[in-house]
Amino acid sequence: MATPAAQIPSIGSSAPAVSQQTTEAASKPKPCCVCKDEKAKRDECMLFSNAADPQKECQSTIEQYRSCMAGFGFKV
Repeated sequence: MATPAAQIPSIGSSAPAVSQQTTEAASKPKPCCVCKDEKAKRDECMLFSNAADPQKECQSTIEQYRSCMAGFGFKV
């Protein structure tokens, strides 16, 4: 027996919103794939620092990494 047309859900009305979100997500890179050099310099500074407060000593590399990530739309 055939299903009446009124009971069949319509997916056409929600498709533009879904495809727009998918397009935005596909165009935005993943956080792990950007600012690799800045992240490596930051990590190296923090890991191999002999200072009592590595965060203070590495502040400039941390800021470079943060500004790079902000350029791609990520909040660190």
